[in-house]
Amino acid sequence: MAQDTAQPAPSAPGTPARTLLPSVLPALVVGVLASLLFLAVSGVAERLQHVLWKNLPDALGVGRYSVLWMVVMLTATGVAVGLVVWKVPGHAGPDPATTGLDAAPMPPAVLPGLVLATALMLAGGPSLGPENPLIAVNVGLALWLGRRVLPRLPGGLWVGLAEAATIGALFGTPVAAALLLSEAMAGRGAKGALWDNVFAPLAAAAVGAMTTALVSHPTFDLHLPPLGGPGWVDLLAALVLASLAALLGMCAVRAFPYVHGAFSRLRHPMVALPVGGLVLGLLAAVGGHLTLFKGLDEVGELAADPEGWSAGQFATMTVVKLAAMLVAASCGFRGGRIFPSVFVGAAFGLCAHALVPAVQPAVGVSAGVLGVLLAITRQGWLSLFTAAVLAASPALLALLCIASLPAWLLVTGRQQMQLREDGTPVR
Repeated sequence: MAQDTAQPAPSAPGTPARTLLPSVLPALVVGVLASLLFLAVSGVAERLQHVLWKNLPDALGVGRYSVLWMVVMLTATGVAVGLVVWKVPGHAGPDPATTGLDAAPMPPAVLPGLVLATALMLAGGPSLGPENPLIAVNVGLALWLGRRVLPRLPGGLWVGLAEAATIGALFGTPVAAALLLSEAMAGRGAKGALWDNVFAPLAAAAVGAMTTALVSHPTFDLHLPPLGGPGWVDLLAALVLASLAALLGMCAVRAFPYVHGAFSRLRHPMVALPVGGLVLGLLAAVGGHLTLFKGLDEVGELAADPEGWSAGQFATMTVVKLAAMLVAASCGFRGGRIFPSVFVGAAFGLCAHALVPAVQPAVGVSAGVLGVLLAITRQGWLSLFTAAVLAASPALLALLCIASLPAWLLVTGRQQMQLREDGTPVR
């Protein structure tokens, strides 16, 4: 009898420890600095938000979230960000519709304007998060400083450290960064052992997450009613809701080039951004004040009382928040789409619970967030991780992994919510 002489493919050779050790100190420094920048920008934005949305309307005798004040504030935010984009050196970076999480390094002169535009956006109420611009700022700073302090280290290392550190700081855990890195490396066909490749970025992400945790104690757990052992109804709900949420997110993706094109025809940032702010104010008048801002605090308010709104109210907030994110990303506000997508998915899931009480809130919220994030970000691991941590229920993991499969089939290979320089969508 002939014997099978085929040999298993050799595993990737390990990297000697002496090769990895020089990257440890840069990883630690970048991790701390990236987290401190995130905390500083967030802290300034929160204080400014308190002044704009509480102190000022109270002093003027205007309702904090009255229709008038929301329209005025969002339009004024468009004017303020428009001035930064128009007049500040570097114009707050490239058109945000053309950028994603993997930021290209920018010259140092561009970064102050980008930070200022981001802080004004976060305080003023547009439906975007801080992730994209803060990653870009940290990448630019890390590369600029790293080349001067340790010029022998490759530039790509500084970029990877800054991206991982910022993701770790934003999510308060290095796991999200590790998942993103592994996905990106697989896409680039990275050579060598996985843990050797992610060693330094994971260290930066861990330090960034720990710094954030020690200073601000963030949490993504929405404290939803716990899920016991999942049943067939839960599996069916997760499959259906994740797929429907992915289709909902794809509506925004398909509309993105057209909405962006409409604002581009306004040509000047001092026209496009104030008009965008006005539209956002009118949307907030329809959806209510919970559809303002990046959405993380607001989704916590929704989850704290799943029975507190009707199915119609949840549906309205879902559609308004998705439209607000689409407009804010199209008209030139600097920001990311992960956190508002979490709000959209959570409101969608709670709407399903309100319509069909058999859909448990934890299942509805997690499946909704999973589907929307898959459509908007096209980051499978990040979407699965975010959906899972919102409910902090180990029983959900298997449901979400299964539900991600049909949802992914609905979005993969299709256009993304990112444009090329000529305005055509990336695929």
